[in-house]
Order: sequence, then C-alpha cells, then structure tokens
Amino acid sequence: MDTRIPDKLYFRIGEVAELTGIKPHVLRYWESEFKSFKPVKSRSNQRLYRRKDVELVFRLKDLLYEQGYTIAGARKKLKERQPSGKKAVEQLALPLTGAREKVLLRQIHSELSVLRDRLKSPLES
Repeated sequence: MDTRIPDKLYFRIGEVAELTGIKPHVLRYWESEFKSFKPVKSRSNQRLYRRKDVELVFRLKDLLYEQGYTIAGARKKLKERQPSGKKAVEQLALPLTGAREKVLLRQIHSELSVLRDRLKSPLES
C-alpha cells in the first residue's frame, strides 16, 4: 500500500495533481492514452479517481519521467505487469480478513452509488 496516498475512496483531479505533482491537463491527457486509466465521473461530471488510479499515476510518472519511457513504451511496460489467466484468478480468490472485507464492501457500495447516480442523471434531464 502506497503511504503517499491518503486512505480515501475517491480523489478529485486537483487532489491527484497535488499528491503526484502531475498537472491536471497531463492527467486528462494520460486518460486518453492509457485504457486502464479511467476515473469515474460524478453527476456534475467531475472526475473521481480511485486509489488504484492514483497508484497508476505514480507508476506512469516513474515510467515516463524517471525511467524515460515513451507513452508507447510505458503502455507496453504496463501490459507486462498485468496478471492474466490462472494467476489473475488466484489473486482474486485470496481470502479476505474482516477489516479488509469491510473496506472492500464500502468501496463497492460507493462505486455502485456513483453508477446509480450516473444512470439516473440522463433520465431526469
């Protein structure tokens, strides 16, 4: 767990920019370049980044700025790290502790609420 990231479910773009040192326009650009980097959007169309998104920003910052990868090279490097097949399923099947399970359930509930709000929004217009 990255100790640079506060224990929150969602972060706004300004918070992510402050935490990572990456300007908001660069974050928006990276969204267009990396398929795995897609924050959810609130009803007011604000980007809401999850912890995994912030962790990815730190990873991209390292790959692009510290290690000197190009966007294409960073994309390839990220694909190498993604678990696939049986190994990925085994990672998902790890037992959860009571505390970890509660955190996970809260995150799922929060994400479902955001999705529900997004689904309601067009109907109310």
